Amino acid sequence: MAVAVPPFETFYETHKTEVFRFLVRRIGRDRAEDAFQETFLRALRAYDRLEHGEHLRAWALTIASRIVVDGARRARPQGEMPELATQDERPAFEELAPLTDDLPPKERAAVVLRYGYDLGYDEIGEALGSTESAARQAASAGVRRLRKEHDR
Repeated sequence: MAVAVPPFETFYETHKTEVFRFLVRRIGRDRAEDAFQETFLRALRAYDRLEHGEHLRAWALTIASRIVVDGARRARPQGEMPELATQDERPAFEELAPLTDDLPPKERAAVVLRYGYDLGYDEIGEALGSTESAARQAASAGVRRLRKEHDR
């Protein structure tokens, strides 16, 4: 049975403090304010397409993480950059998306947040509304399931 999607205002009030704290830890207070606004603007644009209200915290933190990554990509380096071999590859979290599509939602969120965004298990547990231990178990179960699928 799917959890009903709450009104956007309820979603915002429930998750605004946690999302802002997450952004401050990742990019600092100055940049966090703009990223915070962008996070909830993106969430608002997609909100009417949500099919259920499960894992809204993880969804909001995933949006915030993507904004952090996008901002890091756009940042211009200062000074001379050494010549490096380039590969036009997608970021790790985008590489994980097609691999994790068939995982149960909690395992998928834990795997993507851990291995795509390099979040700690404490942050993943917070995002999923559970404990650090539960986040570790969900990520581990997801990886085991992926390995089992890959070995077939």
